Amino acid sequence: MSVVTNTTTIGAIEAPSRRNTELALLAFAVVIPVFAYLNVGLAIDGKVPAGMAGYGLGLALLAGVAHLVVRKWAPYSDPLLLPLATLLNGMGLVLIWRLDQSPRLIATSMRLYKSFSPDAPSQMMYSAVGIAMFVGVLVLLKDHRVLQRYTYISMVVSLVLLLLPLVPGLGADVFGAKIWIRVGGFSIQPGEFAKLVLAVFFSGYLMVKRDALALASRRFMGLYLPRGRDLGPILTIWAVSLLILVFENDLGTSLLFFGMFVIMLYVATERTSWIVMGLLMAVAGAAVVGSTASHVKSRVAAWLDPFGCLETATDQNMLNACDQMTQVLMSFGSGGILGTGLGQGNSDLISFAANSDFIFATVGEELGLAGVMVFLLLYGLIVERGIRTALAARDPFGKLLAMGLSGAFALQIFVVAGGVMGLIPLTGMTMPFLAYGGSSVIANWALIGILIRISDTARRPAPAPAPSPDAEMTQVVRP
Repeated sequence: MSVVTNTTTIGAIEAPSRRNTELALLAFAVVIPVFAYLNVGLAIDGKVPAGMAGYGLGLALLAGVAHLVVRKWAPYSDPLLLPLATLLNGMGLVLIWRLDQSPRLIATSMRLYKSFSPDAPSQMMYSAVGIAMFVGVLVLLKDHRVLQRYTYISMVVSLVLLLLPLVPGLGADVFGAKIWIRVGGFSIQPGEFAKLVLAVFFSGYLMVKRDALALASRRFMGLYLPRGRDLGPILTIWAVSLLILVFENDLGTSLLFFGMFVIMLYVATERTSWIVMGLLMAVAGAAVVGSTASHVKSRVAAWLDPFGCLETATDQNMLNACDQMTQVLMSFGSGGILGTGLGQGNSDLISFAANSDFIFATVGEELGLAGVMVFLLLYGLIVERGIRTALAARDPFGKLLAMGLSGAFALQIFVVAGGVMGLIPLTGMTMPFLAYGGSSVIANWALIGILIRISDTARRPAPAPAPSPDAEMTQVVRP
């Protein structure tokens, strides 16, 4: 007896989703901050902190919801991005809670504002909103290429966000920087969200214009210089970044804005000349504004000689900037290699913005050089996975968008860590996920969500081809 069956020689190769790997890493990303929380409680009070169970369960719940959403709507995405962001967010909550326990900060708040409210519960709420934003991005954004349709709308939205702090009655001047708006009792920093919208605009614009921008008219000192008519985009972006720096006294946003565009321009055109020109224009603009704007001048003076400018400060803003910088440098110096231990440092002497702009000083003092390197490595891994996502993306828009978001994230880490450690002047930006601030944590969770969406599209296996009636026929004879 014989049986003849028809089989096709083509089949789908199923790629591993790596979701179980992500779940295992998430478990570590929750357990490590819980142990850090316990460490702080034992160091300060000598007993297990009362809120440890609630903190651990809250962080685990947020991480679990995010993981289930990724498993459902982005099953082939990068398995490291979510655990890394969760670990950084969790450690940020621990450091903010640690500073909330400082008697000096409590006394300062009572003296200045007649009240004290801890910031850790607010940061937990902001983290929950950030996870909700992350979920919204993955559920609503089915395909990142849809964003390409809104290239020029993104430009308009980003300009509106950057100009909102200058609107009378809406913008707020906080210690010289006009980067906040107040809505219904809440403070929002629009620049954190503008970087995401700008990345969409830059990606769509450069995808269309990259061939024209890559053309070179002449070679000078080993560099291919662009044509004069193609200099318009970079000159426009440079001018806008200078206007932000002048009118809002916001060095950080202007550096991030201009630097992200130059990075994406280089990726799109592969012309080193754009990088060189961008650096020269950034230095020239910063030098001009740094010598004229009083707010920036104070930070430059605190950067050049923080101890000396305590005696030569010409106004109260410069005196405060120099005093903060000296306290920050002494915190890093006190930490040494392994640090003083969580809850056993004196970084609260920085006082104002100790848990936001200068929270990295707490890491340097209480966890030492080893802890600083661990945190920088965690941030570096997020950037590396973002760049890997850009390389794996199958469409030019996705490549540019992933590279732009990763570059913006890396630039923010550089300007914040470099400013706090004295490498560059302070910029007023906050460390992503680590520092206190609702706008920052929400915007960066949205950034992680977009990267996960792009990586899911890039890693998703191609669908198996439909069976064809002309497929090869194979006879199988069974006795």
